[in-house]
Amino acid sequence: MKRKISTVELAGKLGQPGTVIIDVRPMAAYNGWPLRGEARGGHLPGAAALPESWLASLEGETLLSLLASKGITPGKQVIIYGYRGQGGELAGRLAELGFADLFVYAHGLQAWAADERLPLERLPHYQKLVYPAWLQARRERAPANQQAADFALFHVNFDAPDAYLAGHIPGAFYLDTKALESPVNGNRRPAAELQAALLAHGITSAKTVVLYGRDSDPVSGQEEPGQIAAMRAAAILMYAGVEDVRLLDGGYEAWVAAGFAVETTPHVPQPAADFGVQIPAHPAYFIDRQEAKELLADPAAELVSIRTWREYIGEESGYDYIGPRGRIAGAVWGNCGSDANHMQHYRNPDNTMRAYPEIAANWQEAGITPDKRLSFYCGTGWRASEAFFYAHLMGWRQIAIYDGGWLEWSSRPDLNPIARGVPQTSQAAAGRS
Repeated sequence: MKRKISTVELAGKLGQPGTVIIDVRPMAAYNGWPLRGEARGGHLPGAAALPESWLASLEGETLLSLLASKGITPGKQVIIYGYRGQGGELAGRLAELGFADLFVYAHGLQAWAADERLPLERLPHYQKLVYPAWLQARRERAPANQQAADFALFHVNFDAPDAYLAGHIPGAFYLDTKALESPVNGNRRPAAELQAALLAHGITSAKTVVLYGRDSDPVSGQEEPGQIAAMRAAAILMYAGVEDVRLLDGGYEAWVAAGFAVETTPHVPQPAADFGVQIPAHPAYFIDRQEAKELLADPAAELVSIRTWREYIGEESGYDYIGPRGRIAGAVWGNCGSDANHMQHYRNPDNTMRAYPEIAANWQEAGITPDKRLSFYCGTGWRASEAFFYAHLMGWRQIAIYDGGWLEWSSRPDLNPIARGVPQTSQAAAGRS
């Protein structure tokens, strides 16, 4: 049975043991975007994110499993809120699943946000994670039939121009990660090569650059790591010095799900003459092997493996082009997804970024905290780039990517310590939820 709860009563429930609060608004609203003109954006402290839009694709056991992963179980008191008038659909589903102590905050986030005495939390750099309607509105401001001086949108992938031609967001240019990465080892290109690639794509340090990927390849019919590719490009552009790099949360699929049009007309960017700053403007965003060793020796630092558990304990290398198995000795496990092309551990059911408090909680269990110097690694930097970008969104400052990753480290086991098997620490099981 669901009951209504007042603003005063809800304020008294914040942080109370045995009570969970669920936000059913879109993830963009949870993260901080004021989607309906509310006075302040964000979510109630401690609230779990479960947008009502997910319910259509979540059956009973699947929904129960998702709820459990968020600490929401039938024995707890559950308070549901959204925008004014929302919450009833989820309350009904929970009642069917055996939840008995249910409340709905009918006044909605608008009423809560209007009172500045009431707390709200938000993703520190939520503006860098954009949503389809924002992108559509931003596109409409661009000059017709010409390249905007202060804005560019890129469809990103690795060696997949046919997928771009088969369908992309209107006005998007194509950015192949090969332009940014060395053909020898997949690491970021040297500064001069990066500058040439960025200028050729019309990218300057002062331009707002929005990136997105497509995870469903229309040509091959296979799943592709398109959104991971966009994260990889984002990290390299930030390293180079582009100050306003943004990502479309959920990528191409989110755009289509929102009902916006796509096109097949290719667009070629007008080259830029001057990047604006010396590359790299932010060299600390990437570290190399010697710096990785120094970080491993620092008790106030962590090298974080963004790989599968089987890769981490050495049961498989994870790549057809990397033979050695194992992990960098001393690295902690940060998880990723099912394989080298997936990041389900960091994504929601609709492929958007997982609620950032859940990411931070999983990292904390592994000893990955914002007070430490952190560097993420995987095979050659793609999955590590996604973890890096999320840490950046959360406002974590001491973050980097070990670009050489497992490919470089494992090539010289005589010089670089390697470990296999389950580590005998409490961190071994961290991050699995």
